Amino acid sequence: MYTERMTPEQFFQLHAVFLIPIIVSVITQAMKFVMYSLKHGWKLEYIATHGHMPSAHTAFAISLLTSIGYYEGIGSGAFAVAVAIAFLIIDDAVRLRMYLGDQGRYLNTLVQTLKLSADQFPRLKERVGHRTSEVIVGGFVGFFLSTILIRIIS
Repeated sequence: MYTERMTPEQFFQLHAVFLIPIIVSVITQAMKFVMYSLKHGWKLEYIATHGHMPSAHTAFAISLLTSIGYYEGIGSGAFAVAVAIAFLIIDDAVRLRMYLGDQGRYLNTLVQTLKLSADQFPRLKERVGHRTSEVIVGGFVGFFLSTILIRIIS
């Protein structure tokens, strides 16, 4: 039985392909929190805000794609799966959640027009998805932070 303990460096190198995207996601969400709080005031609940600049979902997806491409190779099956997952995440961030925001806006207008009780029908969030620019910046952040972390590890 192998009983030698792994050093933190060995552990990180062994699992870097997935640890890097997690770190990138946390850093990106922290960036979003700071940027959003500077604009809207400081509230701890903003740490988990959806939408806005930059897209942490996109940063995670691109970071995962980058780290798998580096460690496994762009010809691997894992890279192909990462491309598909990145496409789905980015599509969700831009298109699908924008539709959800539109529905919230329409329902809020309907509740207001019909003068329905705000207690019974609370206002829905109208900004759930990302603008295209937020997704592009999230992609750049994911890629560049990943390449920096890969260089630090190597």
